Amino acid sequence: MRTTAVRVRRAAAAAAWVVLISGCGGGVGGSAPTAAVSSASFCQKAVHADLDAAIKAAGLPGGRTETGFKGSRPTRPVATDKDRKLATLVPRLTPCVASWTSNATWSSAGTDPAKLRRQLDTVLSGLAARGWKETRPSEEAPLRGGGTYFMATYKKQGWILNARHSRMQSLNQSNVMITEEACFGRLTDEELALVDDD
Repeated sequence: MRTTAVRVRRAAAAAAWVVLISGCGGGVGGSAPTAAVSSASFCQKAVHADLDAAIKAAGLPGGRTETGFKGSRPTRPVATDKDRKLATLVPRLTPCVASWTSNATWSSAGTDPAKLRRQLDTVLSGLAARGWKETRPSEEAPLRGGGTYFMATYKKQGWILNARHSRMQSLNQSNVMITEEACFGRLTDEELALVDDD
């Protein structure tokens, strides 16, 4: 189903591209319609506030949530046609993303490998208390070679939250990526392909 494919592509693609910006409404560049930004009552700034509050309530350091979207491709001496097309998407998608990524590593001295996963559960409980609704049961699966992969999806007022936790030999990381559904839903198949290929 295209809707499921779009969600998977959006979560995977957006996870790599984050820049710091702020504000509710406005800020949509290029030819993006005004509707690309949520209403002032629940826009990117409100999403960011929900995420930041849930992270602080979980006892994690504040100030690590970010908003925005940027292409992950390194600057090249000569930009390709794909680079230029992706660059035109950045202003349209920047108001549509908020994220948080833990910075713990498996080898961090004194770090309980299960602690970060429990903290993610606490963050998700805090978001649920702020009106985020789980859209399908969360899943946790074993990985080949040891470790686990956890995923959960929540939704609130037109925004989709994808939470992930990976625990394996060299990585112990949690990530929350929130994207505005309508904003990404307006991308053409060509634009989605650009995001996926980046």
